[in-house]
Amino acid sequence: MSADTTAGPATGPNAYTFPRHAQTFPALTPPEIERMRRFAEPRSYEHGEALFETGKQGPGMFVVLSGHVAITQRDGLGHVTPIIDQGPGQFLAEIGQLSGRPALVDGHAEGDVETLLIPPDQLRALLVAEAELGERIMRALILRRVSLIQGGAGGPVLIGPPSLGDMTRLQNFLGRNGQPYHLLDPATDKDAADLVARYAASRAELPLVVIADGRVLRNPSEPAIAYAIGMIGQHNHEKLYDVAVIGSGPAGLATAVYAASEGLSVAVFDQRAFGGQAGASARIENYLGFPTGITGQALTGRAFTQAQKFGADMLIPVSINSLDCSRPDGFFALATDCGKTMRAKSVVVASGARYRRPEIENLAKFEGRGVWYWASPIEAKLCMDQDVVLVGGGNSAGQAAVFLSGHARKVYMIIRGGGLGASMSRYLIERIEATPNIELMFNTEVVGLEGDAEAALTRLRWRSRLAPEEHTLDIRNLFLFVGADPATTWLEGCGVMVDRGGFVVTGTQCTQKDGRSASPLETSVPGVFAVGDVRSGSVKRVGGAIGEGAQVVAALHGFLADSMKPAL
Repeated sequence: MSADTTAGPATGPNAYTFPRHAQTFPALTPPEIERMRRFAEPRSYEHGEALFETGKQGPGMFVVLSGHVAITQRDGLGHVTPIIDQGPGQFLAEIGQLSGRPALVDGHAEGDVETLLIPPDQLRALLVAEAELGERIMRALILRRVSLIQGGAGGPVLIGPPSLGDMTRLQNFLGRNGQPYHLLDPATDKDAADLVARYAASRAELPLVVIADGRVLRNPSEPAIAYAIGMIGQHNHEKLYDVAVIGSGPAGLATAVYAASEGLSVAVFDQRAFGGQAGASARIENYLGFPTGITGQALTGRAFTQAQKFGADMLIPVSINSLDCSRPDGFFALATDCGKTMRAKSVVVASGARYRRPEIENLAKFEGRGVWYWASPIEAKLCMDQDVVLVGGGNSAGQAAVFLSGHARKVYMIIRGGGLGASMSRYLIERIEATPNIELMFNTEVVGLEGDAEAALTRLRWRSRLAPEEHTLDIRNLFLFVGADPATTWLEGCGVMVDRGGFVVTGTQCTQKDGRSASPLETSVPGVFAVGDVRSGSVKRVGGAIGEGAQVVAALHGFLADSMKPAL
């Protein structure tokens, strides 16, 4: 099971349905409750008393022994909507309680209520110690988050025109991080229109974001909304981690899962969302064990939840600005974008790559306003029954083209080269050739973009590489899948060796300074390892990245054991 958010939020007030009700709200037997007592502490509540409140840090998981608890949604506009009533033998929590995140809903006692409270650290211990019971609880926690996302319960309210580029930007950010949200259009909702009139002096201040406590943010950045809704809490910056993992794509998530499950303390950093480029993939069909394919969001969402189950701290969105490898106190120091410094005994570089931006006139002007570097259901909805252009000839481009063809009227696929055979898997080529509304344009490139006064894309210019004439296409959405460059600038000055392309060099190519034999995944700086797409010579496939993330844990154990040995 996974917190797959690709279905997007519902916008109606009564959108809460539980198609797998028995698994979402299982009843515990008396013997099961007895087995849980060693992880819990008794708590009593009087009628009307709050067990947990929207936007406030959740205390953990409650097991109801007697009485009933009403679960309701409360948004920043003051609307309260019933969700479900839970009674004896049921437990109250969702996936956020694994890490003590803010509650997404309210829970109030109906009559006198007796409960067992299992704090987040003990909840993780329960899930590991009680395998069969833990599996049922974990499945329920995940399904509850999925239901909240699909019902738009508990998250911020986004207010603005649906076509607004920054509206799409924030939807993508919240969706990629598994956070529920509501959408309100001021053109059709009076409350939304009143808020816009009061708080937004210009269109540039849209969308408005209303937090559960009533705060209103004007067109916030991703970190700003993350702090406001509690995605990033007041973290203990004095904590010393065994491993700091930079990047939460498949390689970084695999490292976190295997390292945390083997008892290492792990912190994972990512500047935007878990999953990396793989998390934005519409469908992954060549990964072992998924013969019908799986969305990148679903695959990486499972790993994200799994890492938290084993106790990894997921610090997203937090960027690492620099790495200090001088180690005056024996530890690595990581400077974050929030001005704090984190310390770790070892570092795994899994920062992957950043989307490559081709030389196209006015490209930056339309990013997020018609120019996209991924194709999720949010963008697909914008493209319904429209013509779109997709640039690229690799597997990611092929998957996106097939996905978009199910929504767009026509997909023009622009490829600089003369064919696809050298860059795309055969099964994708055959699928593209069999899709009637995908038109392949070889030896072609996009040269410029044009738009209206609100900076929305309306037209692009293209030309054949075999002729000088320019042509135009009236389109509102352009998708770029033209590769990526390694995200390694934050390593500058640390002494980590990179190749000509900027990818991190590992293994025997590195010169170790302490006489140890180099691990295949260790960099030129002892204690700093690299896995996944950022590593020089990696295969740039999801399966390879996950394999390297698992493999590096043995090398971490070796380094940490050596570093603890007293000097002779």
